[in-house]
Amino acid sequence: MASKQQSRIRRARKTRAKIREQEIIRLSIYRTSQHTYAQIIDDAKGLTLVSASTLEVEVRDQVRQGGNVEAARLIGKRIAEKALASGIQRVAFDRSGFKYHGRVQALADEAREHGLQI
Repeated sequence: MASKQQSRIRRARKTRAKIREQEIIRLSIYRTSQHTYAQIIDDAKGLTLVSASTLEVEVRDQVRQGGNVEAARLIGKRIAEKALASGIQRVAFDRSGFKYHGRVQALADEAREHGLQI
């Protein structure tokens, strides 16, 4: 029987394969119990174009804990602002095998609200 992590990785691979077929850059998220991370990745070039996480000094000053919905909303806002400043408007959402609720949903909704087309 597969572990939780193995199942999540399997789901993530399936999602990434579908995104790769579309040849669009992706907004990939990762969450741990303590922090939330987001990256916009161009798979064709193998580059991370923009990133944001709760480890950044500016974010740490604004949130008490990095592993909650409030912090995820802030990361969604920051990643959208950085992406738009870099000229990125449209991305595919890669939830990395996590369920689309809680922090994952909050991050995606906030990024959409601040102008990123997902």
